[in-house]
Amino acid sequence: MKVIVIGGVAGGPSFATRLRRLDENIEILLVERGAHISYASCALPYYLGDTITDLDSLIERTPEILKNKNNIDVLVRHEVTAIDSATKQVTIKNLATQATYQEKYDVLVLAIGARAILPPIKGSETVKNGFALRNVTDAATIKSFIETKKPHQATIIGAGPAGLEIAENFRQLGMAVTVVDQLPTVAYPYDPELAEIMVAELQRNGVRLLLNETVTEIQDAGQKIILANGTSLETDLLIFATGVRPNSELAAAAGIKLAENHHIIVDEKLATNIPDIYAIGDVIQTTSYITGLPVPSMLSSAANRQGHLLADIINGAPLTYRGFIGTGVAKIFDLTISLVGYTENALKAAGITNYKTVLITPFDHAHFYPGAKRLNLKLIFEAETGKILGAQAVGERGADKRIGEISAAITGKLTVFDLPDLELPYSPPYSMTRDPVNTAGYVAINQLNNTIVTIKLADIPAADFATAFFLDVREADKPLAGTVEATKNIPLSVLRENLAEIPLDRKVYITFRKGLNPYNAARILAGKGITALLIEE
Repeated sequence: MKVIVIGGVAGGPSFATRLRRLDENIEILLVERGAHISYASCALPYYLGDTITDLDSLIERTPEILKNKNNIDVLVRHEVTAIDSATKQVTIKNLATQATYQEKYDVLVLAIGARAILPPIKGSETVKNGFALRNVTDAATIKSFIETKKPHQATIIGAGPAGLEIAENFRQLGMAVTVVDQLPTVAYPYDPELAEIMVAELQRNGVRLLLNETVTEIQDAGQKIILANGTSLETDLLIFATGVRPNSELAAAAGIKLAENHHIIVDEKLATNIPDIYAIGDVIQTTSYITGLPVPSMLSSAANRQGHLLADIINGAPLTYRGFIGTGVAKIFDLTISLVGYTENALKAAGITNYKTVLITPFDHAHFYPGAKRLNLKLIFEAETGKILGAQAVGERGADKRIGEISAAITGKLTVFDLPDLELPYSPPYSMTRDPVNTAGYVAINQLNNTIVTIKLADIPAADFATAFFLDVREADKPLAGTVEATKNIPLSVLRENLAEIPLDRKVYITFRKGLNPYNAARILAGKGITALLIEE
C-alpha cells in the first residue's frame, strides 16, 4: 500500500510517523511545498523577540530524520497541484525546477493547513515593510528585516492572541508598538470582562491600542497607515495578524466537499466524501465535542492528535474522532490567558442562548503564601443541566492549569455538579484547599439552585440606576471597585447590625468586588428575606 501525505507541519508528520510505527511495509511519501517540515509554529513570535535565539531548534524533524529513522520519503519545496481521484494519482510540481510528474496513491491524506489572510486594503500591494508570520521562512525574513532595518515603530493589524504575542516580543526588542483592530476589544473570542484585563496589561507595558478602528489605506510602501477616521500612523514595520484561511482550493478542485467557511468536511473517521481521501488539521471542519455543531479545527495540538488517530484508523483500528473541544493558551507579558470550549461570544455566534455564567476571582494560590495574585476564571454552562460549555481564565499563574482541568472535565462529560468533587493537588505555593475549579463549581451550582443571582452590568435595566439600591460591602480600608456608584457603603463586617438601612421596597444590587464578600453579603440578606443581585463586571 502507498500512502501520500500532503502537508508537513503538524498533522502530516504526526500521521506519517505513527503509521510507520504501526506498519513497516507501507510506502509513505510526504509532500510539503514549504522549505521546512515539522516545526513549532507557535514558538515563532518568541524567536522574533530573542527569547528563542536558535531558529533551527524549532524544527523538530527534518526530511533526513524522517527518512533515516522512519523510512518516510519527504519532498520539500514540492507542491501537489492536482488530485485525480478516479485514477488515484496526484500531480506534483518541483517548485525549484517547475517540472511536474504524477504519483499513484492508495490512500491520500490532506494535512494542508491554512494561510494568512491579507486584508484587501488599498495600497497593500505596494508594501515593502509588511509581513505575515505563519512559518519558519516568514520568521527568518522578519528577523532579517529587523536586524538590517532596525525599525523603531511597529504596527500590528489584528489584536487576536497571535498579534498580541508578536506585540509583546516587539516591545521586548524596544520598539514602540501600535495594535489596530476593527473590533472593540482584544483577543477575540475571549469575552469582554476577560479582555479588559488584557487591555490593561498591554497598556501597562506600553502597547498602544487603537480599537474599533479600520485601516482603509496604506501609503508610502507601508510607511504610512490611514484609518477610517482620517488618522494617519507612521510605521517602520507592519505585521498582518488578521486571521487565516484554509488551503482548501486543491481539495475543492478534486470534488471534495467544503463547508461554507471553505473548510474540508470530514466524518467521524476523518474521511472526506471521496473514498480513500482523508483530511486533518487546520483545513478541516469537524464537529464540536461539546455541542455537536460544525466547527473548524484550528489548533496544532488538535492536528497532531488527529494525525495519530487517523493512522490507527487506516491501520484498521475501530476508532472514531470524537470531536473538537478547542483548548488554547497564550502569554501576554505577565499574564497567561487560556480558554476551553465556547466563550459567550462564540455561543452567541452559534445561536445558543440557554446558558449561565459565573465569574470568580480567587487567589491563584494560598493568600498567606507570598506572591498570591487574583485569578479571573469564567465558567459557562447549560442553564438546566449544568453541562460545561466552556471556560476562560486570565491571571499571572495557574490559568492554564485550571483550564486544562476543566478541559479534562469536559472530555469526561462531567457537569458543574461534579467540579466540587474533583480532587485537585494542594500546597500553599500552588493552590488552596478549595481549588478555583472547585469554587467555580460551587458558585455554578448556587446559580442553578437560585441560591445566588448574578447579573452582568450591561443587563441592568436603565431605570434601575435611578430607582434601585446599590450596596457596596467593602471595608473602610479597601479601595473602590467596579464602575457602579453605590447608594450606600455598609461594610460586610457590620452588615448584620445595619440591615434596617436596606430598603424593602426597592430592588437591591450588590456592587462588584473580587472575592467572596458579595456572595456572603447576598446570603446574609437572603436570610432576612431580601433578594440581592450580584453585579458582574
